[in-house]
Amino acid sequence: MLDYFALGVLIFAAIVLFYGVIAVHDIPYEIAVHRNHPHQDAIHVAGWVSLFTLHVLWPFLWIWATLYREDRGWGFATTAKEDTARLQQLEQQVAALQARLDALEQPPAEAPLEARD
Repeated sequence: MLDYFALGVLIFAAIVLFYGVIAVHDIPYEIAVHRNHPHQDAIHVAGWVSLFTLHVLWPFLWIWATLYREDRGWGFATTAKEDTARLQQLEQQVAALQARLDALEQPPAEAPLEARD
């Protein structure tokens, strides 16, 4: 009876280990789905490929999945609106500096010929 119990425990452990490895390899895909990652399908397929490549790809898939966030894109803190506002501010500064430079480069107005004598 104890032999059958031990065999059952071994089979149960093998099944749990098998499904556990598959569940762990789906973690990057689940992160990508949660973050609405644009490459969800590629991450999912690469996770399955990682099962057959001795798990070499898995850490890179984790990084790939966590880099993107829907609210800020690929990890940059600024948004497009902030970038546009900053660009407009810089364009105004450049225009003001160009106007000052043009004013400095204007040649002095020549006096009329009668006034020179």
